[in-house]
Amino acid sequence: MTEPPPARASLATLRRLAPYVHPHRWPLLAGGAAALAGTLAGLTVPLVTRAIVDGPIARGELGALPWLVLGVLGLGVGEAVLLFLRRRLVAGPSTGVEAAMRADLFAHLQRLPVSFHDRWPSGQLLSRATADLSTIRWFVAFSGIFLVVNVLTVLVGIAVLMWLSVWLGVVIAIAAVPLLALTLLLERRFSVEARRAQDQAGDLATVVEESALGIRVLKSLGRGRRLTERFVADARGLRGTELTKIRLLAALWAVLVLLPESAIAVVLGLGAWGVASGTLTIGTLVAAVTVMTYLYWPIASIGWLLAEASNAAAATRRYWEVRDVVPEIVDPAEPLPLPHPVRGALELAGVRFRYPGGDREVLHGVDLTLRPGETLALVGATGSGKTTLTALVTRLYDVTGGAVLVDGVDVRRLRLADLRTVVAPAFEDPVLISASVRENVLLGSPGHSDEQVWEALRVASADGFVAALPWGLDTRIGEQGMSLSGGQRQRLALARAVVGHPPVLVLDDPLSALDVHTEAEVEAALRRVLGGVTALVVAHRPSTIQLADRVALLDDGRITAVGTHTELLAAVPEYRRLLASAPPRKVGA
Repeated sequence: MTEPPPARASLATLRRLAPYVHPHRWPLLAGGAAALAGTLAGLTVPLVTRAIVDGPIARGELGALPWLVLGVLGLGVGEAVLLFLRRRLVAGPSTGVEAAMRADLFAHLQRLPVSFHDRWPSGQLLSRATADLSTIRWFVAFSGIFLVVNVLTVLVGIAVLMWLSVWLGVVIAIAAVPLLALTLLLERRFSVEARRAQDQAGDLATVVEESALGIRVLKSLGRGRRLTERFVADARGLRGTELTKIRLLAALWAVLVLLPESAIAVVLGLGAWGVASGTLTIGTLVAAVTVMTYLYWPIASIGWLLAEASNAAAATRRYWEVRDVVPEIVDPAEPLPLPHPVRGALELAGVRFRYPGGDREVLHGVDLTLRPGETLALVGATGSGKTTLTALVTRLYDVTGGAVLVDGVDVRRLRLADLRTVVAPAFEDPVLISASVRENVLLGSPGHSDEQVWEALRVASADGFVAALPWGLDTRIGEQGMSLSGGQRQRLALARAVVGHPPVLVLDDPLSALDVHTEAEVEAALRRVLGGVTALVVAHRPSTIQLADRVALLDDGRITAVGTHTELLAAVPEYRRLLASAPPRKVGA
């Protein structure tokens, strides 16, 4: 099946804006009508000019001249008022379209699984949520409206010329044919370059974001020069594409200037011959030339507006590339209610998992049971699948075989919101946002008082350093929490996990940046304040493992041993080797 021509494909893409434009259709239509009325008012001026030249001036009847001049002034004022009204009418709706599309995109990104974000560079997503939506807003507010208005103006102008003189109208119609053909040809090439430039801009945004987030590592390792070289290479590629776009626009403008100017010259020559032969009045010639002059901008702008439409179509296509991705992890069609009360039993039954697009399984039939209130330490060598297994409990990924059950209910049969009130994670890499301490602990979770926040901070042994901050809970921390130490960041992440008193905790080595004293405090506080909570803890240090009721050894995606720390230490050589290679405990954090 052949693909549709670019112009038709762009039109089909722009139609996808309809659900967002429809709620604002009346103000936008009114703005378009005001713009059309304004341009038609200006197009009426040549007809009044003809009446002046062939009337009062030709006959020497100057009494009616002031009224005709006032009529021209009134048309000019009316045109200005209508164009002002057009801008006022479309400003709110166009920004409303942009805001609605941005909100829907952000909400969709939250629904998409982690596997999607693993594949997509964040800079590409950022450019779609900012630059691309600004391009679409400009199209809705200006270029889309004037593309229609200017085409109609040209058609009306040709009709007026036909009415003034058939031959003059035919000249313009003939000149429009090559103009349209060349415009469409250049627009086709421009649309390709527009899409390439938007993709390159997204890649460039990714480089900037990665360098900003990793600035400490880059500086400390002296890698700034290497990343700068990569940035410069990407920037040069984008510059080359933009220059190609400029060359295409320059060719387009040359065509748009040459053909209308040539048409004016032909109209002036034919009109002068008509006046000389007595078949055309001077007023008609003046009116025809004035109409042609007035049509110059609408004709010249059509190519540029088509280029803007191509930009908008490319931006819309990029937007829907993300919005069309169907979330793989969603609420079930008929969700089961949470057991009441939730006991916190956690079971992994024959769990198998392969990453999307992967050629091998990471987990091979994992069976593991945690009793309510039990703490189980999960240990294993790097790459054995520990982090993957913890991600399956909260459905960051879905199992490809077997099942994860909470209180006997498959987590895939629960609403995601219900599951994530029961199971709370804390990760090895604590993610903090540029906001207050309170906002970082709650992370949008409603219904918690400051006392509950302080309780969670006490559990995580974070209340001391938070109280010492200049504004306590209201102190804003820098992006990614870079103003805090590694241990402080991890304690805030742990406080976030326990603030809602979840029955099940999944901790992916969240204590790796804590010193010996703070680690013991956090573990002791968790047992004291949250006694009875079920906890699956990825652990590397013997001190953390010894606080667990049982230990499970994961080796190459399989559970090879389960027992107490003492039992495994005595009976499993691989377990002893793992502990011997464990990282040393930190003296301070």
